[in-house]
Amino acid sequence: MHQYKNLKFWHKAMDMAQMVFEITSEFPVGERYGLTSQLRSAAVSVPSNIAEGAGRGTNADFNRFLDMANGSLNEIETQFLLAERFKLIRNDRIEAVLDELNQIQKMIFNFQITLKK
Repeated sequence: MHQYKNLKFWHKAMDMAQMVFEITSEFPVGERYGLTSQLRSAAVSVPSNIAEGAGRGTNADFNRFLDMANGSLNEIETQFLLAERFKLIRNDRIEAVLDELNQIQKMIFNFQITLKK
C-alpha cells in the first residue's frame, strides 16, 4: 500500500479539483446540470481514484486506478474544450487548466512506470 497523501500528483489533483469548482461556479446557471456537473464529478474522481488505488493491496491494482484517474483527466480536458467552444470560459483560463491537467498526467505516467518495475 502507498501513502497517497505523500504523492505530489495527488496534491496537484486536489488543487485541480478546486480549480474546476472555482471555474465552473462562473458558468451560467443553465449549465448546472450539464457541463458544470460533469466537470465537477470528473474532477473529484481524479484524486479519489488515486487515493483508492493507493489503498489497494498490489501495484497492479494501484496502476488500474491510476488509469481511471487518467481517463477522468481526459474527460475534464474534453469538457473544458467544449466549454471553450461554447464560450463559457476565457482563453487564458483554459490554457492554465490544460497545463495543469497535462502536468498531472505526466506525473501519473512517470509514477506508473515505477509501479511496473
